[in-house]
Amino acid sequence: MDDRNLLVIRGEEVEQILDDQELRVLDIVKTVYLAHARGATSAPNAGFLRFPHDPTARIIAAPALLDDGQPIAGVKWVASFPGNIKCGMNRASSILVLNSAGTGRPHTVIEGSPINVKRTAASAALAARYLADPQCTTAAIIGCGAVNFETARFLRVVLPALSRMIVFDADRSRAETFASRCADSFAGLNLRVEANLQAAVADAPLVSFATTATQPHVFELSAFRTGATVLHISLRDLSPGIILACDNFVDDIEHVCTASTSVHLAEQESGVRTFINGTIAEMIQGVAPIRRSDRQIAIFSPFGLGVLDLGVAAFVRECAVADGAGVQVGDFLGLPWHQAATAAATDSAR
Repeated sequence: MDDRNLLVIRGEEVEQILDDQELRVLDIVKTVYLAHARGATSAPNAGFLRFPHDPTARIIAAPALLDDGQPIAGVKWVASFPGNIKCGMNRASSILVLNSAGTGRPHTVIEGSPINVKRTAASAALAARYLADPQCTTAAIIGCGAVNFETARFLRVVLPALSRMIVFDADRSRAETFASRCADSFAGLNLRVEANLQAAVADAPLVSFATTATQPHVFELSAFRTGATVLHISLRDLSPGIILACDNFVDDIEHVCTASTSVHLAEQESGVRTFINGTIAEMIQGVAPIRRSDRQIAIFSPFGLGVLDLGVAAFVRECAVADGAGVQVGDFLGLPWHQAATAAATDSAR
């Protein structure tokens, strides 16, 4: 491919490529976590763009390098605007730019929302594979958006016995719509919509939080079942007291201890990080203690590493190129300055 060209892969094409690829995405996420643990990545802290008129809105820039075999460099630019929901739009939107690790030149632009949602769900499900009872039959779903819908899909892959989901959202109509869509999409799944969060989590051995919370709103550890596994995807639902009382696992300690996540608040309150048991890579490798006891609640808080998006994006690009998908934008990058000057001089002389 001409290195001045740009491949643009649209959202619909990304969704088609990733359809029914849960096992592949899980494998990519697992592989990238292990590469990150080996130091074969670069993942600088994400930059947050805030909006004074709307404290719930943000756009995050997450640059990353995955240097595990064939190097992949790029950046994720992901926006979260909860107010979009009332306007009939998705809360989140994302774009991924892939650059050559040799020249730095951009070569691919991908509509990144499907990638962001699926790799987030895969990350949570991978943690559930190691933390939850393999025979778990019931999960509570807190927050009824795209992320938890995909989390439900991926949990069904890693926990085949999962047959019952208890659903809660602050907007009951969203919860009912979510339950209806799950019933249509996942065969043999029993669903119940609960009126309040406490009732939803009380009897669930597995809980998934994917909300738009910007600060803790769950303060009672007793709300959870003894020995429950909590997938704290949205990062800011649980109070520091709950975090400090539980076994904690993260994707990256430095990253998750930033941006006023619940783990960050717990670190600020306690002055230490010793309440973090380990990372998901250590769980995969079998070197992290899983729980202090079967009665202990385990929480997985994934900050969301840009290298995960890169790993899945590389797979999407490979499939798109093989299938002839995407749009080639020719001569996206201009000529080198000396060639451009020569061309301009030639044109003027004609």
